Amino acid sequence: MTVEIEIQKNVYGGDGLGRLGDGRVVFVPGAFAGERVRVELVEQKKRYVKARLDEIVEASPDRQPAGLTVPGMVYAPISYAAEMRLKQDQLENFLWKVQPSLVPLDVVPAAMPLNYRNKAVYHTEKRKGQWVLGYRAEPSHEVVDVEQDPLVCAEINKALPEIRRGVFALLTRGAKAVRESAKSADNVTIRHTPIDGVKWWLGEPPFGLELTEQTAGSKFRVSGDGFYQVNPAMGDKLVAAVREAYLSGAQDAAHLLDLYCGVGVFGLTCFKALQGAASADFQPRLVGIESGRNAIACARRNAESMGIKANFFCERVGGSLNRIKVGPHHTVILDPPRGGLEPNVPSWLAKRGAPRVFYVSCDPATLTRDLAALMPQYRIEKAALFDMFPRTARFETFVQLVRK
Repeated sequence: MTVEIEIQKNVYGGDGLGRLGDGRVVFVPGAFAGERVRVELVEQKKRYVKARLDEIVEASPDRQPAGLTVPGMVYAPISYAAEMRLKQDQLENFLWKVQPSLVPLDVVPAAMPLNYRNKAVYHTEKRKGQWVLGYRAEPSHEVVDVEQDPLVCAEINKALPEIRRGVFALLTRGAKAVRESAKSADNVTIRHTPIDGVKWWLGEPPFGLELTEQTAGSKFRVSGDGFYQVNPAMGDKLVAAVREAYLSGAQDAAHLLDLYCGVGVFGLTCFKALQGAASADFQPRLVGIESGRNAIACARRNAESMGIKANFFCERVGGSLNRIKVGPHHTVILDPPRGGLEPNVPSWLAKRGAPRVFYVSCDPATLTRDLAALMPQYRIEKAALFDMFPRTARFETFVQLVRK
């Protein structure tokens, strides 16, 4: 069935949202706010419908030639300014759900909307007798071959032809055991740092591999399988924002509890800014908790190299709440994975006396869920959108909570 609708807005994830005559919501990938489009209804539910874009009847003035794209670049067909307006609207709608009063929101766009990523994870697939290397497309999961990637940095793109040849050689030449191992690995990871250059591997990273990243003027060791922000320029801005927020209230809440701390970037950067301020009456403490063993090992070495006394523990946050000390002189930093906080963490934190909580999130949906559990005891003082992943649906959010 084909119908003509008007797109009212774009929801998180990038889909255009319109309505049928009976009031049901229609989600249309590839359509943008203000457009009139003809769509084919492909999946009908009781309250909403999924549709496929058939024709743009009236295009948005923000439409532009998409240029070279790869799967995931949902905002490539519109201007970057329009993308930022849509993302701002999405985040404001999420925050309004937990705090209907006006939330001061900073919007930090990327200086480079393209060629910003210092990491890529591709997949391999054999199609019509030929191997391809690239991203999986949604919803088919078919691998789209990528010879040049508009999202990754120039250094990775320069190395990509040679990397592709190396991957295809592992898949097609040599001993059968080597070829079978390469096929089962599936994913190819490529990373770049100014110190290490371009490194790549098939499947799991080489044992013991560590890279050196640079953020906010400091060097951080990170394991090959460890998490680190993939947009260095925006990562600097985000970390600097957390540091400045911490310093603004450090005299009253100097102790730092860095939960889901990774290699310690946020906590160590904040504490480094306090160096020289300690005295007999002012002895701030830094504790970081993270479940990844390699990440904690790196965090401890990072603290040592920066001359910072800190305690980093390898534990699951939700499984160690009875051992975590937090009180009225703590600032708590939360930087969980995309799934958000473990179910028992928000209620536990809400009952503690920390005057400030900083929540860094890459998923506004799970952020909203967790904030709702904290709202009885906290209010949002300020929030910021950092466009860490331009031209894609995702962005990073930094929320500052203060105790009521």
